[in-house]
Amino acid sequence: MSELSTLARPYAEAVFRIAQGENDLAGWSSRIATLAAIVSDAQLARLNADPSVAAERVAALVVDVAGSTLGERGASFVKVLADNGRLSLLPVIGEQFETLKASAEGTLEATITSAQEMAQDQIDGLVAGLRAKFNRAINVQVAVDPELIGGAVITIGDQVIDGSVKGRLQRMSFALQG
Repeated sequence: MSELSTLARPYAEAVFRIAQGENDLAGWSSRIATLAAIVSDAQLARLNADPSVAAERVAALVVDVAGSTLGERGASFVKVLADNGRLSLLPVIGEQFETLKASAEGTLEATITSAQEMAQDQIDGLVAGLRAKFNRAINVQVAVDPELIGGAVITIGDQVIDGSVKGRLQRMSFALQG
């Protein structure tokens, strides 16, 4: 995955600069999310991976599916990615773009994964604590993973706050073995 991140970074940074220049971070965010969804489609992925299909043809198909909301610069972006064999990186480019966007807007992206569905007041309490800890606005996504047994794991960028029962048991096991 780190290799994909390295390959995607220059494209994410370039499109981010374009979006900032146009003062349209939200519009580009939407375009990139649409493009990522399109190239993630199994049929299109197979077509993109087929060496007998010209990159221009795949790019034209992606642009057609994306429709008029893509715009001229968006279509050019797709063509550059296709010409360089990088269309499949669009989901990673999208993730990196969103990180750059959040940083520019002074927000952090957080994922709260809990063992069971959380009540809204629990989520609000965690977000308030994160806001106080990081002194920034927090955009949060919530997920459920029953394998955590109990508690929650919060991921913000490369930081992980593990308050899960599974995590505690793993730390205890490691301590007992050491």
